[in-house]
Amino acid sequence: MKRLFDFVLVSVAVIILLPLILLVALMIRLRLGSPVFFRQQRPGLHGKPFMLYKFRTMSNACDANGELLPDEIRLGGFGKTIRKLSLDELPQLWNVLVGDMSLVGPRPLLMQYLSRYSNHQARRHEVRPGITGWAQVNGRNAISWEKRFDLDVWYVDHHSFWLDLRILLITVKKVFVSSGVSATGHVTMPEFMGNTEKTP
Repeated sequence: MKRLFDFVLVSVAVIILLPLILLVALMIRLRLGSPVFFRQQRPGLHGKPFMLYKFRTMSNACDANGELLPDEIRLGGFGKTIRKLSLDELPQLWNVLVGDMSLVGPRPLLMQYLSRYSNHQARRHEVRPGITGWAQVNGRNAISWEKRFDLDVWYVDHHSFWLDLRILLITVKKVFVSSGVSATGHVTMPEFMGNTEKTP
């Protein structure tokens, strides 16, 4: 039922949002150049890797040694606006269509985090990752990693059609108020370094 709901809703959304998607892609091409998309392998259901797609929001600016500048420098005003409005997430509609992701679920993080989770935190991979999720509507990147993972696991234990619908409606509101986009002093969040204990 959840997969059918995702497929139908995203198919309709792609048709409606196609002009916006093309406009954002054009603006990125003109402002940041090529490539337009950011691609990165992320862990999906049961930790199985998949290729996640987002719109690129950072420039390729390098220092004198040819090394990329820090994220906070490469993320200019244009990129911040794209992220603030969550427009960078639009290409993930494709990930939902092909079944790598769901509309609602724990956000897919980095592959290197897999070995850093406690047994409790690793349960976030018992469902497909989502474009939005319970943690996103309860603080997004402004909450601690521990709180975020607790909210993810709570969703795993309580997810339902009505909870997903509630999260989607709250997400629409959150996009307009642009709350919790980043942690204090960071472009998104600091790197998750793991736990001192690997068991709950």
